[in-house]
Amino acid sequence: MGWDFETEPDFQAKLDWADQFVREEVEPLDLVWPGLEFTPLDETRRKAIDPLKDEVRRQGLWATHLGPELGGQGYGQLKLALLNEILGRSSWAPIVFGCQAPDTGNAEIIAHYGTDEQKDRYLRPLLDGEVFSCYSMTEPHAGADPTMFKTQGVQDGDEWVINGWKFFSSNANTAAFLIVMAVTNPDVSPYKGMSMFLVPTDTPGIEIVRNVGLAGEPEGHGSHALIHYQDVRVPADALLGGEGQAFAIAQTRLGGGRIHHAMRTIGLAQQALDMMCERALSRETQGSLLADKQMVQGYIADSYAQLTQFRLLVLYTAWSIDRYNDYRKVRKDIATVKVVMPDVLHDIAWRAMQVHGALGVSNEMPFMRMINGAAVMGLADGPTEVHKVTIARQVLRGYEATDDLWPTRHIPKLRDAARAKYAELLEHEVGNQ
Repeated sequence: MGWDFETEPDFQAKLDWADQFVREEVEPLDLVWPGLEFTPLDETRRKAIDPLKDEVRRQGLWATHLGPELGGQGYGQLKLALLNEILGRSSWAPIVFGCQAPDTGNAEIIAHYGTDEQKDRYLRPLLDGEVFSCYSMTEPHAGADPTMFKTQGVQDGDEWVINGWKFFSSNANTAAFLIVMAVTNPDVSPYKGMSMFLVPTDTPGIEIVRNVGLAGEPEGHGSHALIHYQDVRVPADALLGGEGQAFAIAQTRLGGGRIHHAMRTIGLAQQALDMMCERALSRETQGSLLADKQMVQGYIADSYAQLTQFRLLVLYTAWSIDRYNDYRKVRKDIATVKVVMPDVLHDIAWRAMQVHGALGVSNEMPFMRMINGAAVMGLADGPTEVHKVTIARQVLRGYEATDDLWPTRHIPKLRDAARAKYAELLEHEVGNQ
């Protein structure tokens, strides 16, 4: 029986290096070039970023979750989780380490379902960090229900013609290519009638109508595109994974995306907890340190407990993905991680903000961005409510209905069964009295 909560020494040494490297070399990028993480490098930024990427490669920490044949180390999801706890502190860190969203999920499905030609054209430059990608799935009228998608891909000779609208296609304005989900057979179930296409962003007929921002971002500076696909023609070999395979591919893509978001969220929440504790030990008011106030102690205790539980759940889920190599088998736990994640980040960031007082709500501190980010995480890759339904259905599969209205563990019911089992002994006991 194997049961261990320790990280092997060799990899722990790599994590220790990454922690110092991110703090000293990568976190400053967030202050110098904020919001430019997914913008193709110009000559100035390349001089700063490329040497950092090279150092990460020398340390064997580039794209750790992918196999050596794809330029990674094949460490799997559990070790990626441990690394992502560190990278989550910085917006630039995932870029520097080759594991940024949404490119990680997109890389995984191209690696899993793509042809050799598709891997050479799209995956290699993506893994090298030379290009960015976009997952174009959601539609304005459908939201979290992909069975309502209307964007169509119609075969015309040796080409497919794509028409329709997509919403919140993140990073489309800087991506080199899009992964587009479209209905290719409207006469069968949506689960069998949709396909995915690899589409270069310079293909004629692709119109980015506008880029939508998140709360707090200036209008016109968003990175989540509303896209109109009008008679977009792609060759037959643009099909990813075969016709009708979109739902199977999407489960792989979204499962990876959700767990990767959770890994990085641990780092963000830990950052908020660290700042809260430092503030509590440094600020004195009404005759004592904040750390001596019971309300603040309650904040710290609740935050530590919440983060520790969440971290263990994420690590267990990552371990399960590595064990089964099948996101569908870990669907319940991935959904649970997705449900818990927004509350963990929101609650800890909110408490940290409160402990910092007026400074906490200023734009000099990250707490409001974290709180807004928690709201986004409640909707990204499917809303929390939908995942709660998934969890409940998966949990209920392990149970059966009772043959009457009383629960199996109903005390009178158990007592009657116990008395029946020992009836002879009870009668003998009564007779002896």
